[in-house]
Amino acid sequence: MDSLKNLDNISWWEHSLHTLRDDAINFGEKLLLCIVIYFIGRKLIKYTKVLVNKLLSKQQFDPTVTSFLKSLIDIILTAALLITIVNILGINNSSFVAILASAGVAMGMAMSGTLQNFAGGVMILVFRPYRVGDYIQAQGQEGTVKEIHIFNTEIMTADNKTVFIPNGGLSSNVIVNFNNKNTRRIDLVVGVEYGTDYDLVKSTVTKIIQSDERIFPDPAPFIALKTLNESSVDILIRVWVNTSDYWNVYFNLNEQVYKIFGKKGIGIPFPQMTVHLAGKD
Repeated sequence: MDSLKNLDNISWWEHSLHTLRDDAINFGEKLLLCIVIYFIGRKLIKYTKVLVNKLLSKQQFDPTVTSFLKSLIDIILTAALLITIVNILGINNSSFVAILASAGVAMGMAMSGTLQNFAGGVMILVFRPYRVGDYIQAQGQEGTVKEIHIFNTEIMTADNKTVFIPNGGLSSNVIVNFNNKNTRRIDLVVGVEYGTDYDLVKSTVTKIIQSDERIFPDPAPFIALKTLNESSVDILIRVWVNTSDYWNVYFNLNEQVYKIFGKKGIGIPFPQMTVHLAGKD
């Protein structure tokens, strides 16, 4: 009897080991297949994004829409790839969905900001406060918009830094778009010394403006005495230019005013303070 029981125990252990070995081999094959499918899937997703980009560019789609759709397609296809891998591994879909649903509540609260950013991306795509290529100022940053993703907007600053701004903040706060209009007005304030001939200053500034063909004659340039400051008489200069010429004209005006005022003997004051010492009795 004891020998029969021992044989039964040995048979049970052998059967369990065989079953465990077969399950391990089967799982290993599935895991290897999943790894292969993952890398192939990522390659296909990358190829699909390139293909979509070419098709949209060929159809002359707005670059703003193109960048948003590429980001959305990437997320959708990646989710489909992960679901495929889960099915191959044999994880029950209903259990998987139940786990996702239960985790979704907690994740939804933790990722409320992410969902807000997604909604913000949709709002930006619909209302178009800016487009790819525009120079904007928002959230304490400014630069040229390079890409609009579903969760954030990528901008390039003037000193070549890449900044990612969440779409949620962009859709609910102030945005300054410097490229929304074709023309911009330059406001320049120049201080001159007290006692300077105002008519000479005005005629000199007029000649500087007329010498620059990038400045529009209409609307007409505006020159006026703005403020009598503590140590200077401030002259206001307003001119209109193409948006693309704004900074070049702005810097050139400053340079010409400095050079020509010096030749004309028009002094540009610097802040100063006069101190009177009381005499002793």
